[in-house]
Amino acid sequence: MSPRVSDPAPSSRSLDVEVESFAHALGSGRRASFVYSPEERRLISSDPSLSPIARAMTELSDFDAHEAIFFEVGRETGALLSAFVHKTVRGQAAGGVRQWAYGSFSDFVRDGLRLSRGMGRKNALAGLFWGGGKGVILRQAGERYRDPEYRATLYREYGRFLTSLAGVYVTAEDVGTTPADMAEVFRTTRFSTCIPRDVGGSGNPSPATAKGVLCAMRAALDHLGMGSLEGKTVAMQGAGNVGASMIADLLGEKVRRIVAAEANPEIVAALSERFRGAPVAIRRVSPDDRSIFAEAADVFAPNALGGVLNPETIPKLRCRVVCGAANNQLLDEGRDDELLLRRGIVYVPDFVANRMGIVSCANEQYGSFPDDPAILRHFSNDWDRSIYSVTRAILSEADARAITPASAASALADRLAEEPHPIFPHRGRHIIDWLVRGRWHERANDAMTADEPGAHAALSHP
Repeated sequence: MSPRVSDPAPSSRSLDVEVESFAHALGSGRRASFVYSPEERRLISSDPSLSPIARAMTELSDFDAHEAIFFEVGRETGALLSAFVHKTVRGQAAGGVRQWAYGSFSDFVRDGLRLSRGMGRKNALAGLFWGGGKGVILRQAGERYRDPEYRATLYREYGRFLTSLAGVYVTAEDVGTTPADMAEVFRTTRFSTCIPRDVGGSGNPSPATAKGVLCAMRAALDHLGMGSLEGKTVAMQGAGNVGASMIADLLGEKVRRIVAAEANPEIVAALSERFRGAPVAIRRVSPDDRSIFAEAADVFAPNALGGVLNPETIPKLRCRVVCGAANNQLLDEGRDDELLLRRGIVYVPDFVANRMGIVSCANEQYGSFPDDPAILRHFSNDWDRSIYSVTRAILSEADARAITPASAASALADRLAEEPHPIFPHRGRHIIDWLVRGRWHERANDAMTADEPGAHAALSHP
């Protein structure tokens, strides 16, 4: 049976409840779905008791006619699992799965909505025939998330969750998820990418992501007539997997100096040793430290979490270019991009610069091998859809029309997102409709059978 959410917190008309409360209300192994009706222009919940939450999600500024949102509580871990599906005109939803701690259900939902829309824009600008999708897993309280056995169980649960969704969303690696986690996801679903090389996947996408961001940096510097990266100073917030690769690549470009702020002491120690003797300063900071924004630099690279560019941090910036690997860097897209423009800072939108994570692994079912021309062309200066070319075109368009780069990039990406897949247009929406007809939300505790949505994957669907 579908869960009746009657507890006071989750059934309130506000999303500002503890995310654990929502997970607890659904119960172990239970599901809920919210599917958008274009005719009624609203989300329709799988259970009437969830209607207030559906209305509240629809009213969020980050909601953009997302086609569906799916939730499940892991039967063994009790963790809240989710899949956010934006537009699937170009193809099934694709994007990484993030494991993170959220204080409120509103924060959890907003992140999923923003990230999935950003993935759709990123895929469209990259010329990929995939729609926008994102997975979010609630990092449970305490230190369980560090335990390898717990993580293996959690990500296998997530894989089974994806299998039940029949391919409407194909996952990949993201913040809080490692290559080892993706190997566990792959054990229980075929709907995953960024899987390890030893089972035929493309592996860790971080080096490719870093290299792509450098292409966008070069384009922004060229746009300003500032020349190459050689001799420049780069300040970075975050030096994890992508950041570490970025430091190595920047040194290869002969930058003058790199200053990176990182909260993880293990990363600080490892990178300080790795780049000993190089013009690199790795500073250990607290998670809420924003001093790196005031570092004098030619380029500032936000490589951590989203929402870091806002009215508090933008006035601190002492740079000409902002270009980094983090997703959803602007806390408010319209307001904060305008603030950067007023300060004379060129901003390269994240979904323009950081595409290579999804590019390097989204189509790995077609094979993965070194120096793949289908990958390398994204790093070139002459292909009209390369990172460099798209960045230059967007910045030029913004100047010509006296609009912000984010506005120019979003308009182009949203237009491209409406181009249908040449073989399977609206495939994701077809799968969603099938899941609704099959009452997916009621089948969480059933054994997987031939009639279970997901058992046939998408093979039996027209």
